Amino acid sequence: MMVLGIISDERALKSKSPAMHNAVMRRHGIRGTYVPFQVRPDRVGDAVRGLPALGITGVNVTVPYKESVMPHLDELSVEAEAIGAVNTIACREGRLIGFNTDAAGFADTLFEAGFEAGERGAIVVGTGGAAKAVLWVLREAGARPLLLAGRDARRTAELAGTVTAEAIALDDLPRRVGEAELLVNATTASSRAESADLADRASGLDGSGLKLVLDLNYGRSDNFWQILARKHRAVFMDGLAMLAHQARRSFAIWTGRDLGPDDFKAGLREDS
Repeated sequence: MMVLGIISDERALKSKSPAMHNAVMRRHGIRGTYVPFQVRPDRVGDAVRGLPALGITGVNVTVPYKESVMPHLDELSVEAEAIGAVNTIACREGRLIGFNTDAAGFADTLFEAGFEAGERGAIVVGTGGAAKAVLWVLREAGARPLLLAGRDARRTAELAGTVTAEAIALDDLPRRVGEAELLVNATTASSRAESADLADRASGLDGSGLKLVLDLNYGRSDNFWQILARKHRAVFMDGLAMLAHQARRSFAIWTGRDLGPDDFKAGLREDS
């Protein structure tokens, strides 16, 4: 039986990925299971290197380990190496190969929303592994201006430099948001309980020029990014669409079967 999974910290136990993938495998008569792996930060290398010995076909990797797993892999796909983050690991003949399906999943999500990023302004908030994939896609699509907002000035500048984006401070968001039609939240905060500071910043933005607000998180009942979008009549999408799109691509890497995004969206509905 094929064994798949997701590696994270305690957030692995809250992920919708296991229910989604297991529903897809049941529907298609695929003998397999997808399980969450809660891993401590100091054991990430041990966990990754132990995957082949456990007979695991592959895993997804999510916050906060998309970058820290990379030194423990034998090979990286072209996209994963270019982006500098891994969200999918395949075990092939004892070798660990890292992929990034977040980028393609994000591009698929933009396509689903009917948003063409070329020559349109975009702001990405956050500087983690997911932000790397988003910025890479937007740069390739020709988004202009492409702005990256983060708390840590040094990390923000370094990441922006890798994709020829402009680094800005969170304090600059009110002044610069008018240049963007797309706002992407790539932080882990979408509710006031997670970040009162970011909630206050979002509520004070004049987002009248925004056409699409895309939050990579999901499952927040008081999502301040959604409130921002509604206030300014922009389209809002949470992270479930991107989750389904990247999951489809990860599953194809592991199994060679492209089942299409609708199967994975149906799997998410079964879990709701």
